[in-house]
Amino acid sequence: MRLVIAEGSAILRAGLAHVLGDQGHELVAAVHDVRVLPALVDTHRPDVLISNVRLAPTWNDEGVGAALAARGSHPGTGVLLFSAAPEPQHVARLFGSDGAGLGYLLQDRMTDADEVVGALSQVASGGTVVDPRMVGALAARATGRGAAEEATPDALASLSERELEVLSLMAQGRTNSAIAERLIVSAGTVEKRVAAVFDKLAIPGSPADNRRVLAVLRYLAAHQGRIGGNPLVKPVTGRAPATVDIARERRRRMLSRAA
Repeated sequence: MRLVIAEGSAILRAGLAHVLGDQGHELVAAVHDVRVLPALVDTHRPDVLISNVRLAPTWNDEGVGAALAARGSHPGTGVLLFSAAPEPQHVARLFGSDGAGLGYLLQDRMTDADEVVGALSQVASGGTVVDPRMVGALAARATGRGAAEEATPDALASLSERELEVLSLMAQGRTNSAIAERLIVSAGTVEKRVAAVFDKLAIPGSPADNRRVLAVLRYLAAHQGRIGGNPLVKPVTGRAPATVDIARERRRRMLSRAA
């Protein structure tokens, strides 16, 4: 797949470029300044944009804006964002309108080559990748309760079959109108079911929170990334391999040094 990398650390940029090139992917650009990204995306039409949340020139949240701009100009462009620490407001912006082909990881995940490659594959195919620590941060902020309590199937037990069906389609990035068309119901019916989901999951309607995003992430966390055995979202989790893969370990160490 064609990739554009936006990362402030030259060493991490080079490490990611080397690892992904070894996997057969085409890196068309690797930059640190958000101001050059629109032209690069227009020219190269990458399959996935990999970007740190914080980029030059201000090192604030330029990566989120660049991701949204890329999606707006070229719908279908995959985005894999990462940040050093959980920042729920950035996830809310990223997933605010369409969750398909999006990913958000914490930066320490970017030091594991296999995790990065797996996340890219999910995003490029229209899937969703969310670091479970981010899901926990969002759930805790939304309810004031522990993330572990919220990230269980029991959290969805109060939903009716129809409400759960609507929520599952929301998790696929579908809008209310698309859900109505899929279920052959009116837009008003979908709106009522969405409102019921918010109420039953006790997701507050404050200006600081995107209720749709919070509901979807709660659903993804509860189902551990699988609905009916088919991958829907891939929450990245650490794995302890039974044997040591020398090539993988070399790549991991290189990226760890870069980070």
